[in-house]
Amino acid sequence: MKNSIKTELENHILDRINDGVITNENKDDWHFHCFNEDYYIIGYYNAEEWLKKHNLDTFEVIEIVKNYEIDNFGEFWTYINSESIVNMLAYIYGEKIIYGINAESIEELKENLQ
Repeated sequence: MKNSIKTELENHILDRINDGVITNENKDDWHFHCFNEDYYIIGYYNAEEWLKKHNLDTFEVIEIVKNYEIDNFGEFWTYINSESIVNMLAYIYGEKIIYGINAESIEELKENLQ
């Protein structure tokens, strides 16, 4: 994961903490509330620009998503369009960030993200 993406997604998680979306009470759903409850990027154009901003090759991103889904779900489900692929990539990387920290509290999560 590129540092620019990691930083952006960490800031997104911090925003969700500061907005009160993720709390100690919904610890088991932190990843869901950050990266699955709503789209991370809305619109094909915005998704294409996000890929350019982070200097990502579209086909490499599709391959990351495809491999993740086959490994975890047994099939490749995501539609091949910029919006769906970028949102699934954010989901995958967000999962790595949140579960990689393995925080027991929102305070610990926030501290590790800052």
